[in-house]
Order: sequence, then structure tokens, then C-alpha cells
Amino acid sequence: MPDRLKQSHRLVLVTGPSGAGRSTAIKALEDAGYETIDNLPLRLMEPLFSGMPLERPMALGIDTRNRDYSPTSVKEALDLLERIDGPVPELLYLDCSPEILLRRYSETRRRHPMAQEESPREGIQREFALLSPVRDAADVLIDTSALSPHDLRAAVEKLFAPKDRQPLALSVQSFSYKRALPQTADMVFDCRFLHNPHWVEDLRALTGMDAPVGAYVSTDPSFAPFLERLMGMVDLLLPAYISEGRSHLEIAFGCTGGKHRSVFVTETVAQALAQRGWQVSIRHRELDRFTTLPGLAPGDNVNGDTTA
Repeated sequence: MPDRLKQSHRLVLVTGPSGAGRSTAIKALEDAGYETIDNLPLRLMEPLFSGMPLERPMALGIDTRNRDYSPTSVKEALDLLERIDGPVPELLYLDCSPEILLRRYSETRRRHPMAQEESPREGIQREFALLSPVRDAADVLIDTSALSPHDLRAAVEKLFAPKDRQPLALSVQSFSYKRALPQTADMVFDCRFLHNPHWVEDLRALTGMDAPVGAYVSTDPSFAPFLERLMGMVDLLLPAYISEGRSHLEIAFGCTGGKHRSVFVTETVAQALAQRGWQVSIRHRELDRFTTLPGLAPGDNVNGDTTA
């Protein structure tokens, strides 16, 4: 492997016949932390890389529907990138048998981009002839004929995802039911059954970030069983979500004002997840506070200090 590739962020060019899974591969790379641009005109390749160096890995989707697409233009783009000071480009070609592509077009009733007024078969044949030299130049070839979208995502992630990347982005947030449910939440839990610090005069002005509030909520007999069952369910679900190809999960906890109980539970669950090695993003919607907990080793607290 060239030293330049080792020292730089990866640059992956993704192409292949229409219907072979380019959009799925691009989305998988985006979820893996790549900056992605799909259907990039090849004439824009030089201006794109003539400025600042890449700050993270990049994936470019190259489509035969672009008017400047040709085997020659693809080769010229690769040669150009080889000369520019930066990452060595890797050409990922997604292959698929003509029979499977024909079946996919028949099932979706879509027109082939290279045979708008003819049957998909003619378009597939034209595209294969056009792509043959590009296929031969590929650094990585994935045959998607027998792959489901989940299988293709897994193959792309195995080959191109950063090795230290967490497989599932976790976000935990608190909110107030007075301002409605967070629209992006995957799992929502109601914390209004817990003791409410709002009715304790000394605690009312505090938030769930303050130790006295947490101590008060923790005295509720339902708190410990709730947390135990919740974490058991989360421990069960996270690996299942990863195996299904999920790239992010958002868990939300709500209470009446979004200031006490939901904040404390969010902080407690986030720390429990961090203790299990997960990196967790935290948002307290009503407090407008954002933070991220790195994955911690057992015995570490939120601040990263080791307990005795």
C-alpha cells in the first residue's frame, strides 16, 4: 500500500451498473463517517481537490448518466487524482449479473437510464459495454447479485469503515412533554412516574444535573428497577440493531418540564452506556445543553477519572 494512502484520509470512487447498489454503498460510507458526493460530474474533480486537504474520508459516486461519463474520462479522473497531493483514489466497482439487474428493474417497474424508450435489457447491455474498461480498472469489486441491501452495507463497512469507528452512533436526550415528543427519537420513555423535584422547594430551581436532584429522584422505589430493566433491554437491542444495519439510535426521556427527572435519567443512562464502552452524545433539549461521553472502561466516571 502506498505511504500516501496510509498517511491520508481514504478517497473512494464508487461506480457500477445502474441498479447494482451504488446508492446503498454511498449511504453506508456516509454512515461510516465519509463525506459523500453522489453523481459528481467528472469535470468537477480537479476543482474539488485543488483546495484544502480532506479533513475526513470521502466517497464519490460516479454515474453513467452524467453527460461527461466515459471510460476515458474515468481514467483521466483517476490519473488526475494520482497526481494531486492527497489520498490515493480507490475505485470500488459494484457488479451484478444482467439477469438479476433485469429482475430488479422488472420488480420496481423503473426505466433503465440508458434505455428510456426501450426495455431495460437493452439499457443493461449498453451500460455493460460502456463500463467494461472501468470494471477492469477497479481496485475493489463487489458482486451484489446475491446480496441484500444489509449484506452490501456490511461488505462495504468491512472493507472501508474506519477500524476504530463505533458501529452505532448513540444519542440520548431529555425533553418536556409540554413541548411535544422529539420527532427523531427511536425510543421514548416517560419519566413522570418518578418523584418530582419540582414540588420540593429547595430543589425546584436546580436541574437534573445537580447532585441533590439526582439523590432525590434515586430514592423513588421505582427508579432502580426501572433503570435495571431499561439497561437490560438496551443491552439486548443494540447488537440486534447493528446486525440489522442500523447506523444510529436515539433514545429520549421525557418528564413534565424537561428539567429534573428526564435530565437525571438521561445522564444516568448515558453514563451506564459509556461504562459499557459506547460513545454517547447527550442533549438536554429544554436546557439547550449538548455534550458527548467517550466510551469508558469499567470504574471510570463521566469525567474520565478512575474511581477507587
